[in-house]
Amino acid sequence: MEIVWLLLSLVILYFGAEGLVSGASSLARRLGVSPLVIGLTVVSLGTSAPELVVSVKAALNGQGALSIGNVLGSNFFNVGLILGFSALIYPLSVKRQLLKLDVPVMIFAALLFFVLFLDSEISRIEALIFVVTLIAYITYMLVTSQKKNAGKQKEEEEDVPLSKHWLLDLLFVGVGLAALIYGSDMLVVNAVIIAEKLGMSEAMIGLTIVAAGTSMPELATSVVAAIKKRADIAIGNVVGSNIFNILLILGVTGLVRPISTPDINYVDSLFNIGIGLLLWLFMKRSSRITRTQGAVFLVVYLLYFFWKLFLA
Repeated sequence: MEIVWLLLSLVILYFGAEGLVSGASSLARRLGVSPLVIGLTVVSLGTSAPELVVSVKAALNGQGALSIGNVLGSNFFNVGLILGFSALIYPLSVKRQLLKLDVPVMIFAALLFFVLFLDSEISRIEALIFVVTLIAYITYMLVTSQKKNAGKQKEEEEDVPLSKHWLLDLLFVGVGLAALIYGSDMLVVNAVIIAEKLGMSEAMIGLTIVAAGTSMPELATSVVAAIKKRADIAIGNVVGSNIFNILLILGVTGLVRPISTPDINYVDSLFNIGIGLLLWLFMKRSSRITRTQGAVFLVVYLLYFFWKLFLA
């Protein structure tokens, strides 16, 4: 029966995220924000909402390994599987902002987590560092984005669906959030029950099952964006989500309750850094992420998944 509830929770998460992303993206367009910034902020925040709810709930229940494993596992899933699969569908062009600012910030966030988590704990002070770093990044990005050519920005925004009224946007956001909270709660409860019956550790549950489940909104968003040849949304969603996952989710979670677990080791943290560096190197080599590079991401993720599942 748990499997049925688990599948139902994934459906609720998907439609909840869709409502949140649609409403938030429409609101962002009304404010004159470019598609790349939408992908890096509004869409990323919306699709990261399941990870936030799951990690906070897990931390409150004293499940530190599940809380951090969910974040790291989602980051691996985002770049390795989601970005890899999206690039296979359609090669993704890379904007200079991603190479110069956003991907380096993603790598910095991974390095910051590695350093602060060396003692296997995220204290409230360390969590505050995450949040302050995120605020500084968003502020800088929004200020610099306003310097772009207004005509070009307007042309890009035309591809972002606009609802009939801003009240409808708020309704989608509210209903989407409610569905995400309910679906995430259902996911954690049933995924843990199933995994424990299979003899899996809490850390493994977070790094694999829960991480994949809470990343479904990112998967749907980036794949659809790739099909529509909207690389800004596809890449921005993944990079932005990875930044939010560490700086916002672990930041907020750690402020609510300090997170502690010895089950997430330095190998997981180093892999988080390594896959970010691989993305940066691919972007630096050319102006797009090719199908071949997308296949490399998929292989790297599958090798890590196999290692965690059978060898670690």
